[in-house]
Amino acid sequence: MNELRLFDNEYNCVIAGVDEAGRGPLAGPVVAAAVIIEDYFDELDGINDSKKLTEKKREKLYDIIREKCKVGVGIASENEIDKINILNATFLAMRRALEQVGGYDIVLVDGNHKIREYSGKQQEIIKGDGRSMSIAAASIIAKVYRDNIMKELALKYPDYRFEKHKGYGTKLHRELLLAHGACEIHRKSFLKKILGEYSE
Repeated sequence: MNELRLFDNEYNCVIAGVDEAGRGPLAGPVVAAAVIIEDYFDELDGINDSKKLTEKKREKLYDIIREKCKVGVGIASENEIDKINILNATFLAMRRALEQVGGYDIVLVDGNHKIREYSGKQQEIIKGDGRSMSIAAASIIAKVYRDNIMKELALKYPDYRFEKHKGYGTKLHRELLLAHGACEIHRKSFLKKILGEYSE
C-alpha cells in the first residue's frame, strides 16, 4: 500500500488534510486547500508533494481530486497579508478552506504550526505533503488553484509576467519591479523587506 495512504490510515478516522500555496511570493494571494478523501481510488497512488510533480501531472490530479474528493479552497488577499502578516493570513485562508468541508474528525495541517483560532481537533505534520495523502492532495489543489489565479492576473498586468514566476521573487520579477514599480496586487510589506528603497 502507498506510504502516504498508510500514514493516513493509522489515524483510523476521517481526515481533512490542509496545505497552502503562496506564502513566499511578492505578489498575489495565499491559497489554502482542505481535502477529505472519502474513498480510495487508484489515481491516488500518483499523489505526492505538489513540488515533486510536473505541472501537467499536478493539473491532471487536480481535476481528479476535485471530482472524487471533498475539497474546500480558502484565499487571503495581498491586502489581508499586508494587514495581518503572512502567517496569520495563511491561517485565515486555511480556516476559510475548512469552512467549505464537513464531516471530518481531525485536521492534519502541513508544517510546524497548528491553525490559530481553529477550535477543532488538529495535528501539525512537518513535511506533511510528503507523508500524508490528504495533505499531499491539498497541496496539489492549493498550488494549481493559485497558479491559475496568477495566470489570470498576468492578463491584467502583462508588464510583470506573472504567468512565468507566479509572483515569486525571481530575478525576472525583481527586474520588472524595478522597471515598473509595484502594482496593486503586490504585497507591499514584502517589497519593503526585499527591495528596500524600491518598494514605493
